[in-house]
Amino acid sequence: MLAKKLATVAACLTFGAMSLAHADDHNFYEGKTVQLLIGYSAGGGYDTYARTLARHIGKHIPGNPEVITRNVPGAGSLVLMNQLANTLPKDGTVFGTVSRGLAFEPLFGNDKAFFDPTKTSWLGSLNNETSLCVASTDAKVQKWQDLRDTELLVGATGSGGDSNVFPRVLNEVLGFKFEVVAGYPGSNDIRLALERGEVKGICSWSYSSGKEQRQSAIGEGNIRNLFQMSLRKHPDLPDLPLVIDFAENQKQREVLRLMFARQTMGRPFVAPADVPEERIAILRKAMADTTKDADFLADAEKQGLDIDFVGGEEIQEIVIEAYQYPADVIDVIKRATSS
Repeated sequence: MLAKKLATVAACLTFGAMSLAHADDHNFYEGKTVQLLIGYSAGGGYDTYARTLARHIGKHIPGNPEVITRNVPGAGSLVLMNQLANTLPKDGTVFGTVSRGLAFEPLFGNDKAFFDPTKTSWLGSLNNETSLCVASTDAKVQKWQDLRDTELLVGATGSGGDSNVFPRVLNEVLGFKFEVVAGYPGSNDIRLALERGEVKGICSWSYSSGKEQRQSAIGEGNIRNLFQMSLRKHPDLPDLPLVIDFAENQKQREVLRLMFARQTMGRPFVAPADVPEERIAILRKAMADTTKDADFLADAEKQGLDIDFVGGEEIQEIVIEAYQYPADVIDVIKRATSS
């Protein structure tokens, strides 16, 4: 009888402690400042999405904290991801946006990726991405088939960035002849390099951001679309070739599917590992609620940003699944990214 009473008391204490912890987490953000860090320089797609989110997400977090943004550019957002994993606060007051490809960097052998993406806390993505490969109209490459025997100079950021990884993988898998010039701080800088003639193409131009800028360049006869990169064609682009369709055998298809799985997490937001689960749940719900907010949607539409929300739980599953691919498929991308 005494043992039963003690067990009942222990259960009540545990439930009470959990309830108090939940209440504490619910009130945690009141009076706090939340930092939303951006792994790229100002002006590009990741920066624009993050700043738009920051203007609205605070009212969907209990306690309505102030949300401020700060750019932490470097190595295609690898600098920020390493900071989130190792040195920044793990209390839920800091999260960031990084390259959609960074979750796969440890898988592909990047020894400067000091994080485990299966354990970091993915909060969600503001869109399911399609990227375009474009060429200047004065480039020798006029259509995607030309890439098999004609070089195209493309601009890129650092390790993990789509602009750096995509063309290298396509060189390895499909025998294309991209010449990659890496080191630009962000996508806006690459577009400026294209305008100046420093490079002749971009093989990572996000369809979801900068639509007007890209369409203007096409209308003025400055660039042409070559193909789109995703797991499926964008509804707006039914006639533009899809990169997956270039595969000529099963191995190539598997490699391309692994490579472009990242597109589903088009604009990902991530918090450090070991943030209390209740606070991760709060931030995930706040992101989901923000994407239904009429003011946020109007703000995004005004800037030409596509919003197609993918939840944090789904992204977590995508990342975990990627680390279960066969070694021979992973090795193809490893070789491409290390070249």
